[in-house]
Amino acid sequence: MSKSNNSLGESRRKFLQNASLLIAALPLAKLNSFAAPPFAAEATIINTPQTLVAEPRLHLSFGAERMVMNDGLQPSMLCTKKGTLIVQSQLSTKPLPSQRIFYPYAIQTVISRDGGNTWKEFPLKPGENGVNMEGGAIQLRNGEIIALETYVTPGKSTGEGAGLLYSSKDDWKTLDGPEEITFNIPGANFHGSTDDGGRPHASMRLHRRIMQLPNSDLLTTIYGWVEGHKEPSGYTFTMKKTRVMLFRSTSKGLHWDYVSTIAVDPKVGTEGFGEPVIVRVSKGVHKGRLICQMRTGRDLYEAISEDEGRTWSKSMPRVFANFNVYKTDEWAQMFEGVKRGGVLVKDNPNEFISAMVDPDLLELRNGILVAAFGLRIPARANFANPKHPWNGNYLAFSLDGGDTWGHVVRMTSGVSTTHYMAVEETPKDNNIFVVYD
Repeated sequence: MSKSNNSLGESRRKFLQNASLLIAALPLAKLNSFAAPPFAAEATIINTPQTLVAEPRLHLSFGAERMVMNDGLQPSMLCTKKGTLIVQSQLSTKPLPSQRIFYPYAIQTVISRDGGNTWKEFPLKPGENGVNMEGGAIQLRNGEIIALETYVTPGKSTGEGAGLLYSSKDDWKTLDGPEEITFNIPGANFHGSTDDGGRPHASMRLHRRIMQLPNSDLLTTIYGWVEGHKEPSGYTFTMKKTRVMLFRSTSKGLHWDYVSTIAVDPKVGTEGFGEPVIVRVSKGVHKGRLICQMRTGRDLYEAISEDEGRTWSKSMPRVFANFNVYKTDEWAQMFEGVKRGGVLVKDNPNEFISAMVDPDLLELRNGILVAAFGLRIPARANFANPKHPWNGNYLAFSLDGGDTWGHVVRMTSGVSTTHYMAVEETPKDNNIFVVYD
């Protein structure tokens, strides 16, 4: 789940009030120098990318960091075929009252049509909160953009979920919707868990990527619960561990059918499997392979499908740059004597072990895979003291279809962040935009 615990959320917002955008250029691509907006100079911490593991065939160069949205957390992003950048983030203000479940904080969308030099807020319809793009957005091959609201709520019948779809046929100059859509979720249990703050949470979550297959069918992922889910999360006993499921649409997103369970294990992590992202390999020996990476509250896990998601490999931890999330001696001295909730941080494994969160995956047009993820040191107490150098946002690159990730770059280090990122390739080959808070 996107973390929305009140005390945790407020501590994050005490430290985090800016979302910044960084541009990275891969081989053969150079970026012109540019000036950041006037307010960015004072509001932005300047972060210097650090290469932790180097792949000799890969060379990165970075443009200057620039401000996208002041007062934004947990960004999502889409880059269109015309190069339009659509960035969305949570604000510190409350959303408008809504009959339908909505994130506890308001969502703002900003758009750049000049490569990120200037940004303009995309207005909401009067009285509406708009789409929470964390549910995924894609520009289809015909040019139409669709975006899914992240919350899937109980449908009209057992085993049915209800969602919302937004669409644009003019490069997000206007956004139509919401249009009601349906999900076939066998055994769905919308009422078996609270969120991580103990609030009622009668919904499941769409998250991250929507894939368009060669035959134009769409794939996406949901994390949530089915009947029988009873294993409590380490965050709060009223929250139950989730599973990750794959869904397919043959109707451009108007209806989605359950395909398979990608990962479920009540003993994994503090949260079970959540915050999934999928990518489809289109080149090389693994052409057609689907890769799904998932958050668990501890290790980042990965599962692979070679048959368009009908079956999946056993999910296993994906380790980048040999980071050991259990190596608590690396940060023990930072939290000596520190308490949260009356308990010493070092005595609470849900606080003290580190965690990898909210992965994003992207295949570039040249076949290189890019992974973005956050590493929390430690898992929760980092919001009180973020200064450990491992604590930050990361990019990893694979040149072999995801078998190995031989190039790892740390984008931020030792500064407060929610560790949520998004990455997109621009229309210019080998140029990627990365956004983080």
